[in-house]
Amino acid sequence: MPSFAQTLRAHQLDLVRGATQTLQVNLGLRCNQACRHCHLEAGPARSELMDLATVEAVLAYALRGGFTTLDITGGAPEMNPNLERLIAGAVRPGLRVMLRANLTALGRRGPELMEFLAAQGVAVVASFPSLSPGQADALRGEGVFAASLDALARLNALGYGRQGSGLELDLVANPTGAFLPPAQAATEKRYQAEMKRRWNLSFNHLYCFANVPLGRFEGWLRSSGNYDGYLERLSSQFNPCAVADLMCRSLVSVDWRGHLFDCDFNQAAGLPMNGRRIHVDDMTGLPPLGQPIALGDHCFTCTAGAGFT
Repeated sequence: MPSFAQTLRAHQLDLVRGATQTLQVNLGLRCNQACRHCHLEAGPARSELMDLATVEAVLAYALRGGFTTLDITGGAPEMNPNLERLIAGAVRPGLRVMLRANLTALGRRGPELMEFLAAQGVAVVASFPSLSPGQADALRGEGVFAASLDALARLNALGYGRQGSGLELDLVANPTGAFLPPAQAATEKRYQAEMKRRWNLSFNHLYCFANVPLGRFEGWLRSSGNYDGYLERLSSQFNPCAVADLMCRSLVSVDWRGHLFDCDFNQAAGLPMNGRRIHVDDMTGLPPLGQPIALGDHCFTCTAGAGFT
């Protein structure tokens, strides 16, 4: 199978940085779940968390860089005690703040954090991999489905996902095995109809993402004999039209230590931005236009079919 770099060359394409607009911040690898598809191998036994000094350095860089979006992720970002400081320091006109929430961790924090997010106007993006309790729990852990429904109900009660509230609630669905996700538009309509009918829950958008063959998901693929077949499936669906809009062209990702990567997946793969370890303190501004993106075969995930938002 040709590598991702070879595939780009065969299509006479380069993957280089465009105008950087999004600062993605990974607050650490601690999580209350150990999901089978996690490319970062986050879980309850992980102790890596971004400390307050690094949070302050990230906030300073967000201001220097003039980013338009702050994308907060983890692990479970709710398990970092500095989450509220990052959000409070970032909220300002012209900067959209979004939290990639772990619904079960968010629920465990109680109503105060949800109310804080609503008051700050933070957009919430939450994983909800399946409408089937059995499938969801198989992927994310026993009891996750019920706890996620409870958290979504509480977010709805605050106005999240409700028309006219201005509080955005988006969901993310991942396949539960070694296959590609279904068509996003049709799946979104099905989710919206079923969640309204079965639980009276609403949300704004659904994103269908393929699982990235890194970390715990890579381990499962290899142990189950699915690794080569999955990579071939991804590469066979390579869409050259997706390359121009890949998130790595407009995003810079910061790990829990403050080092920069082209995306969260390159964090997991150990591929630093521009081939060397750079800390946010060392950045005077945005990465330059035309800077090459670090490549690996996991990049096929983002160019398969309709691509990866």
